[in-house]
Amino acid sequence: MKHSDDVTLQINLSPSDWRYAQFILPHQIMKWKGHVGEVLLILDLHRSSGKFSENWELGFSKIYDIIKSVEALHPSINLVEVDYSESTVLKVGKHFFNKSWIPPKDFRGGPFYSYFFGLFSAQNRYILHLDSDMMFGGNCDQWLLQAIELLKSNPELLTCSPLPGPPSLDGQLKSQNARRYSKLPFQSFQFDSFSTRIFFIDILKLRSKIGYLNLQYTSFRGIVKAIVEGNYPFALPEAIITDALQKNKCFRLDFLGEGTGAWSLHPPYRSENFYRELPAIIDRIDRNDIPEQQSGDHDVNSSLVDWSDAKARLRSNRWWNRLGSRLYSRFSSL
Repeated sequence: MKHSDDVTLQINLSPSDWRYAQFILPHQIMKWKGHVGEVLLILDLHRSSGKFSENWELGFSKIYDIIKSVEALHPSINLVEVDYSESTVLKVGKHFFNKSWIPPKDFRGGPFYSYFFGLFSAQNRYILHLDSDMMFGGNCDQWLLQAIELLKSNPELLTCSPLPGPPSLDGQLKSQNARRYSKLPFQSFQFDSFSTRIFFIDILKLRSKIGYLNLQYTSFRGIVKAIVEGNYPFALPEAIITDALQKNKCFRLDFLGEGTGAWSLHPPYRSENFYRELPAIIDRIDRNDIPEQQSGDHDVNSSLVDWSDAKARLRSNRWWNRLGSRLYSRFSSL
């Protein structure tokens, strides 16, 4: 038996992900599949309002084509569509929150229920969750084994993740604030917050250390945003788990691992330029051909792709701008 046969690689997908998933999903599976016992793709077909629903109609068929192409190369992959039936929502809600219902989406329209459904659906105790846009460098073959041993030997350690960003020469993080974790001989950092982008977790330890999670509303500003966008007024899953982590005096550990280790990169924006450059970016990551300016930065920065158009589009598409446009359209038609 391989040391990681009791690990599930669980990846969340939705139709709006298709433009980058066609390149990133094969990359993710190639990086991790050989080190896990189950590959579980969780496909969320519940559409929300706002930016998370972009390209949905076109992506609906495209995402299935992408998954089929990956399944052809890796027949053991397990695809599960998120089940929003009342009976399954009850089971998932009771399991994690002791609630008979939890919202399908957070206040932004981003995934909520699908995260917990994915954890609930995994066959194994240890789960490596990835959002569909996460990319990985280094050699991942020993990282999972080290993460399991760390979770077993540290009672307050709740979750692990690969090093955020390529390792820097000075051993520092450039884009995040965290404490150095001095007990390990490689780059490692202790956080008092949780991230749903990527996490490795012992699901039994989550229950024993945390118990039930507390379903929380978001801030007043977030509630206003939810009302404007037509979404649910609940906090992000990572905010809820962060609150539980801090109350129970636990922590998250991001570490490189032995040898070349494992590290992650996250694209913070979407743009036509990004989609064009993405295959080349993945190739550079796989070859460890990374600019020094990118080292220590967990987000793909301008040393790998020009984000100018993406930033301009984001500034013009804030939710309050959309609210203003709707109000103008409504009153100008009177």
